[in-house]
Amino acid sequence: MYGMVNRAIEDMVVTHHGEAAWERIKAKAGLDVEVFISSESYSDDTTYQLVEAASAVFGVPAEQVLIRFGEHWVTHTAQVSFGGLMLEAGKTLPAFLRNLPNFHARVALIFPKLQPPGFECTGITDHGLKLHYYSHRPGLAPFVVGLMQGLGKRFGTPVTVRLLEAKADGADHDVFDVTWTPAPLA
Repeated sequence: MYGMVNRAIEDMVVTHHGEAAWERIKAKAGLDVEVFISSESYSDDTTYQLVEAASAVFGVPAEQVLIRFGEHWVTHTAQVSFGGLMLEAGKTLPAFLRNLPNFHARVALIFPKLQPPGFECTGITDHGLKLHYYSHRPGLAPFVVGLMQGLGKRFGTPVTVRLLEAKADGADHDVFDVTWTPAPLA
């Protein structure tokens, strides 16, 4: 993963828990990295080690760390790093979700070594859709839940996310039921 992912974890921790907590997490993860360089590629293991260390330091399941990180990614990191692309991707939650596959294709142009996940939306209604998540990286379904919750916050649209099919349980990919309350007509 690119260093910007690890920097975003650092930003989340420091913002909510302070620099000392971040130093404890790095030590627990066994990482002697002073600064993660956003445009440099790092082993996926580094990111997983940071999540596991944060889980241990804060005494919460890794899944909870990933959900909070997904929310932080949307509400902070993506706004700073991809603000223009975020605006172009849609003005409402449903529009943004329908454009999610194209959004990642554009981000991949910025980061040539990026191995982005794939997203597909099916069963689209006024109140929800099925979000199909394809990734070669295991264990990130909770991160996707956090992303959806963060998008709900970004668009001021209450959202509910349920994992219907899990790759971790043998499915081909993760499938989420994403529902929302439609915005009132103006």
